[in-house]
Amino acid sequence: MLSILIPTHDYTCYQLVADLHRQAEQLGIPFEILVAEDGSRSQVSIIANHKITELSHCRHIVSKENVGPAHIRNQLAREAAYDWILFIDSDAKVEHENFLSTYHQSIGKADVVVGGLYHQQENHDPRRSLRFRYEKEADLHRSAAERSQNPYDKFTTFNFMMRRSTFLCILFDKDCHAYGYEDALFGVELKKRGISIQHIDNPLLHMGLDTNERFIEKSEQALRILRQLNGKMEHHSRVGKAYLKFQRFRATWLLQCTYTAFGSAMRRNLLSAHPSLFLFSIYKLCYYAHLK
Repeated sequence: MLSILIPTHDYTCYQLVADLHRQAEQLGIPFEILVAEDGSRSQVSIIANHKITELSHCRHIVSKENVGPAHIRNQLAREAAYDWILFIDSDAKVEHENFLSTYHQSIGKADVVVGGLYHQQENHDPRRSLRFRYEKEADLHRSAAERSQNPYDKFTTFNFMMRRSTFLCILFDKDCHAYGYEDALFGVELKKRGISIQHIDNPLLHMGLDTNERFIEKSEQALRILRQLNGKMEHHSRVGKAYLKFQRFRATWLLQCTYTAFGSAMRRNLLSAHPSLFLFSIYKLCYYAHLK
């Protein structure tokens, strides 16, 4: 009936698995939970996660090579035994007792069902202020009603269910070999193929807020992936579309000069306790132009 697939990297997710396992047992449906370590280096998290094998219908797959979020999800889908697969990021927390039953009730209503995510109301760690501000701004537009207005553009891999057979016909793009744009590109492919998608209010709490420095690094990594996709995503990403506007007016040099002159200063603001989201948008656009 349902394969719950959780990719992880240096993150302990035993409690997440235990909560999902309890809800699945209560539902009384055939299920399995697969956790795949994507080249995790932390022996602490690997050992902690291996405890899931003590739970029925649970498997722990350890891969020594870090292949990236796209490839590890493809691998998990191939390993899955059931017709429906539910992908959940390892830094999620289940806070609603009807989480799995809500998904179970949605089976068959669409080929893809997206549950959503949200974040805690407060952050007391200034080292994580940038990611927190970014996500809280995004949370304002993450209700199922708002996501449904642009269902394919709002697709996210954090928490979604899909027919396994449909997923295996698409898979995440092999060019997304590291963090960045694998979810957005998958949404583009879903739209291109006319695959039905339903957004529901069945969110998970996102616990894994990056430090400011790590979030900037991941954002830069994502932009390098966008560059390497050779135009596949430029018309579908905010940064890509903004860059194309500058390109149309032959003004990309302005972005490159801005990065050269002010990139370090912008980065200092983003690493501070009070980062500017507007400046973050400018920084990403200028960094992308710099890659060109």
